Amino acid sequence: MTLIEISSNLLYLAFFAYLIATFVFGGAVKGNKKGSFNSEQRWGKVAITITVIGFVANIGYFFTRWIVSGHAPLSNMFEFTTAFGMTLVGGFIILYYLYKTAVLGMVVLPVALLIIAYASMFPSEVSPLIPALQTNWLAIHVSTVVIAEGILAMSAAAGLIYLLKVVDLSKKSKQRFWLEGILYFLVLVVGFVISSSYFTLTNYENTFQYVNKDDQEATIIYNMPPIFGMNESTSLTENDMTPLVETPALVDASKLTTVTWSLLVGTVLYVLIRLITRRRIAQLIQPLMKNVNLQLMDEINYRAVIIGFPLFTLGALVFAMIWAQITWSRFWGWDPKEVWALVTWLFYAAYLHLRLGKGWQGEKSAWLGVVGFAIIMFNLIVVNLIIAGLHSYA
Repeated sequence: MTLIEISSNLLYLAFFAYLIATFVFGGAVKGNKKGSFNSEQRWGKVAITITVIGFVANIGYFFTRWIVSGHAPLSNMFEFTTAFGMTLVGGFIILYYLYKTAVLGMVVLPVALLIIAYASMFPSEVSPLIPALQTNWLAIHVSTVVIAEGILAMSAAAGLIYLLKVVDLSKKSKQRFWLEGILYFLVLVVGFVISSSYFTLTNYENTFQYVNKDDQEATIIYNMPPIFGMNESTSLTENDMTPLVETPALVDASKLTTVTWSLLVGTVLYVLIRLITRRRIAQLIQPLMKNVNLQLMDEINYRAVIIGFPLFTLGALVFAMIWAQITWSRFWGWDPKEVWALVTWLFYAAYLHLRLGKGWQGEKSAWLGVVGFAIIMFNLIVVNLIIAGLHSYA
């Protein structure tokens, strides 16, 4: 067995360990719901042990891939997203040992599973770095960002648990609408995994020639039926579906097509869940939040931002600008990725201002934590997949 095969198997082991731990944490939460604190402790110990085993395997994957590739495995969507899932779990493990709250694992681990599953849909082959990435700043800048985002995600997890506890789902309200919207988004990620898996298994390919944003001819391979076409595109594959809409050169129509298929499949899946259960997803989960300590969730929400925000500032702005100056001879250039890094930073700066200066605690703070994670995911998915820019290789 080669080292790259060992690396892949370690990632699979981590995935299945997180999956098993999710159900065990669910058992711990149910035990707490019935008033059996000893049951919660017992199941919680089993669940966190399985989680730690998975996390060790995840770290093993990360460093064995580093050895194989010769560089920090943070250079593309597959590597960055798997690292994001890893830091998410790492942050949870620290919080569990600090606060011993099983319900956090029941929320964080499924999100980590979705993120790793999302990563698996991208090419996972080890490939040489492009010249722009052949620097130690790759490890310095990206690792700091991914750790910061993993910590900030803890704020969202605690906020989501808080909202599932306090929002009245029996009455029509904006809070109920947006809370269900968050869970709908998670179902869309499942839709992405399902649609990508299906077209991968069926070996779908459609090649197009197009004119890129530099006014040069290029080719691109679609791995899903093309709903959107590249700028001035011409199909090179006979007897296949033609795009329904042509997009400007700024937009990566292939990735926009992927997002659209995910929306379609995810929406169908969501509707099926609603039809089968005859309830909103939030209503299915809310009973498990009966014994949640709201003050503890609010504290975790705040502390995660206090720790994650300075790290994000360092990685996404300071280190990024130094690297940009070295590579492109300028600190700032309004590239889409740079703009959304700034938007993310401004949002969390506003969070701290509202929390410390205006007294936004409890439910308001919970909503801010969730919105912050939504911005991070928008940056990860939409900005990376749809908008072409200097960071498109990521």
